[in-house]
Amino acid sequence: MKKNTTKKTSIFKSKNVKSSFTGTKLTKHAGLSPIMKYIDNFDLGQDLNELFPTTVYNSTKFSNAQILMALILASFSGVNRLIKIATFTFDSLVMVLLGLDTGLNKDVIGVRLKALGQSGAIKLQEFLFDHTRTWLKNSSLEKITLDVDSTVQLVCGNQQGAAKGFNPKKRGAKSYHPLIAFLSEKKLVLNSWFRTGSAYTSNGICEFIKQCVALLPPTINDVFFRADSGFFNGVLFDLLEELGWTYLVKVKLKNLKTLLGSQIWHVLENEPHIAICEFDYKAKSWKKSRKLRAIRTIKKWEEVEFMGSKQFVPVYEYACYCSNLDLDAYQLHEIYKQRSTSETWIEQVKSQLLAGATLTDNFHANDILWQLNVFAYNLSVMMRSHVKKIWQQEHATFRDWFINLPAKIVEGSRFTQMKIYKNYYFKDKWKKFETSLLLNTQ
Repeated sequence: MKKNTTKKTSIFKSKNVKSSFTGTKLTKHAGLSPIMKYIDNFDLGQDLNELFPTTVYNSTKFSNAQILMALILASFSGVNRLIKIATFTFDSLVMVLLGLDTGLNKDVIGVRLKALGQSGAIKLQEFLFDHTRTWLKNSSLEKITLDVDSTVQLVCGNQQGAAKGFNPKKRGAKSYHPLIAFLSEKKLVLNSWFRTGSAYTSNGICEFIKQCVALLPPTINDVFFRADSGFFNGVLFDLLEELGWTYLVKVKLKNLKTLLGSQIWHVLENEPHIAICEFDYKAKSWKKSRKLRAIRTIKKWEEVEFMGSKQFVPVYEYACYCSNLDLDAYQLHEIYKQRSTSETWIEQVKSQLLAGATLTDNFHANDILWQLNVFAYNLSVMMRSHVKKIWQQEHATFRDWFINLPAKIVEGSRFTQMKIYKNYYFKDKWKKFETSLLLNTQ
């Protein structure tokens, strides 16, 4: 009998999938549930309710606390713009977490924020400062590095307080110009001011620093201040020296290259392409002279013609610093380069927690929105600090695998449960971090 030698081949056939908008009790932000338990440990919602009490009328559907908490959760989840935030609050899990019977209306959010006004912005800042003080006190830090910087936040429109000012990305465009200070050891925002776009980088810096001092517990007795050339300011140096802080600030002078060209440079023994110098300098407005230290690096060699012959001459790159640290220019330069990490954190605050991305036409409402987003960043840093590898991640990475995760909400008479996809790739990692959050809410 002959064997059947006919080969079988598989045939690809796609099934037709129908769609309908009939799903209920679904969420795309499952990670918010354990995060909300962590936040509840601070009694945040209750405190906001007491800080901004809501006058109840027949038409009142939402409390101020619910609105402010919704904005914080939206920041965590990468949702900006009032209309998108309003849609976000219709998510089944978000409604449960915030105790909402229905989602928020974007107009209600804007009206409530504007009603809080300047006094509300000040009260919120003081309230959030209290949390920062508590975190610092619990950190047991004795020595800190304070990286201060300003950041330009572009706007599209004629928002109140937006103005033309320093804008390296889009000259002539209106913007806001917030001032921000990072506690580098913890990656926390210690202080931030929401400012008009026309504010110069160092405007109000001395009052800003005094506010930072008030936030520091007495256990912190060694502060190192680091900033770019926008903070090259004699009055600031006077204050820092009076406080007993050490500092490192990049120099900004109109005639800096000319000034450096007249100095005596010393080539480093093991680095022949690097030379350093130091000299005393006193600006007209300064009370005393200070030592400036500069570093000169050969960037490249250029071929030039001189007296009928061609020669290669060095093209230098300069950096100059003002500091009360007893170090040479090379050492200061290496320390200054470490502040680049704070610029990364600023981008996380703006691009990943969306600070300044949601705007109204009211300056103080925008100030409140900025503060809530900055606070969301700090919350993200603090809750992730319990697991080192996750603390080292950017918030966007954390949000992708932990927060923005689909699930089905199952409600019983005595409980509410989330059912997450059983084969989720990061299931073990997710459950482990959830446990760490719950342990730190006890």
